[in-house]
Amino acid sequence: MSRHFSTLKRLIIKVGTSSLMLPNGKMNLTSIDQLAFTLSALVNQGYEVILVSSGAVGAGIQRLGWERRPKTISEQQAVAAIGQAELIKIYSQRFNHYNQQTAQVLLTRDIVDYPESRKNVVNTFNSLLELGVVPIVNENDSVAVDELDHQTKFGDNDKLSAIVAGLTDADLLIMLSDIDGFYSSNPNLSPDATLYSEITAITPELEAAAGGKGSDFGTGGMSSKLDAAKIIFSHQQQMILANGQNPTIILDIIAGKTIGTHFVLPNH
Repeated sequence: MSRHFSTLKRLIIKVGTSSLMLPNGKMNLTSIDQLAFTLSALVNQGYEVILVSSGAVGAGIQRLGWERRPKTISEQQAVAAIGQAELIKIYSQRFNHYNQQTAQVLLTRDIVDYPESRKNVVNTFNSLLELGVVPIVNENDSVAVDELDHQTKFGDNDKLSAIVAGLTDADLLIMLSDIDGFYSSNPNLSPDATLYSEITAITPELEAAAGGKGSDFGTGGMSSKLDAAKIIFSHQQQMILANGQNPTIILDIIAGKTIGTHFVLPNH
């Protein structure tokens, strides 16, 4: 079964830490280069592309030569600040290799929640896309806090990517993870787990199947993917969840090949 994406124009690509970091904690430069090549090729073909990228903390851990993620909030925010600079430097180098301009956009939840700030962010995205630039979006981890009277955290970049898709009225969110799509149960534990090709509603059964936590370096798990899908559905949009081991898979997805799990409302 092929998917019909011939009318797509504006794309959100979300990459998780697992797609950017090797199991040994080093940056996966091959994957980053493939991502830069693929997104640059899409821009050359006339698509508008926004990249939502995790990996700041992972990059910071590597830069400092640490072996594990720090436990205190202040240390995590300091590591994120170091890692964000490292991450953008690497992205800039690789995108420049393909003559593609990028820009850094750091967001906190309150920016999206306040109408004037929200309008400014939307205008910034639109201006960058009109210039043919690829905005690289991340949460501003160095200042984000999660308190009752001042909530600035998105929770994770899965939800952030869905919120950005809504903000920018995107045609498709492609979420690259370390799994081939959404399964009926954990495929690492259940040999009879089946991959859903298409999901048209977020049911209690799906939420029950989404238990578990994310990877060592990242924070997102399957439940956060469903939370993102709920946001996508609330905006009448669609999303693909696929394995980001080789980011050039994005080109096959855009071509309509049946890859990963397609979250789409009935009759969309």
